[in-house]
Amino acid sequence: MNCGFIGIGNMGSALAKAVCKTVPGSEIFLSNRTASKSENLARELQVKASTNREIAETCDYIFLGVKPQMMADMLADIKDTLSARSRRFILVSMAAALTTEDIERMAGGKYPVIRIMPNTPVSIGEGVVLYTTNDKVTEEDLDTFLKMLKFAGLLVAAPEDKFDAYSALSGCGPAFVDLFMEALADGAVSIGVPRDKALLLAAKMVSGSANLMLKTGKHPGELKDAVCSPGGTTIAGVRTLEECGLRGAVMDAVIASYEKTLELK
Repeated sequence: MNCGFIGIGNMGSALAKAVCKTVPGSEIFLSNRTASKSENLARELQVKASTNREIAETCDYIFLGVKPQMMADMLADIKDTLSARSRRFILVSMAAALTTEDIERMAGGKYPVIRIMPNTPVSIGEGVVLYTTNDKVTEEDLDTFLKMLKFAGLLVAAPEDKFDAYSALSGCGPAFVDLFMEALADGAVSIGVPRDKALLLAAKMVSGSANLMLKTGKHPGELKDAVCSPGGTTIAGVRTLEECGLRGAVMDAVIASYEKTLELK
């Protein structure tokens, strides 16, 4: 089973790193508009640097990692190669806003398409990969795909009509959390904590809090209340966050990301 990546930006390279844990390097091919980028990553991962056309000719799973506005032109360049194939293949698109139907239309054929939205933590096996399929993807196709990505993190099926909404949280969310962790560290630095220690404490505290929710199944509001002693230091900080509109700002960030996705359609 050959697996090819066309476009190895942040998402494409993160997924390639995850796939390397289940697929032999001799069966993974990387291509990028800037050839040196795919060549460098291929050396790092001990896989093969390739071209769009070679991937279109030979790979069973073809990951499309180019930007949404570049997808039509890229697929137009390999459309004839895809149509000439006799062996079955699956297109895997990670382009925001483009539906499985869009990918079929741009590729010029009624092909099996899996639409995904990974986030960057998949590169260390701690990510989320949303996925949905068109009706040409078989159970066997999907089973192979899920096994291929089993070390990426959590794999979550999402209905296509809600895919953009799911993506606004899991796909864009890491940036929101990164911003929050940086702000936490900045606050600690302002009261005398060294920068390296502040960043370490912020990251571990965020990951530990998330794991506590996942492992206990408790609502985050309940976990928050458990930390807030009457008249204590934590509730004073919580009050400040509420006064500054933290909840509304975070909700607006998710909504803004979703609305921007809709503008790309």
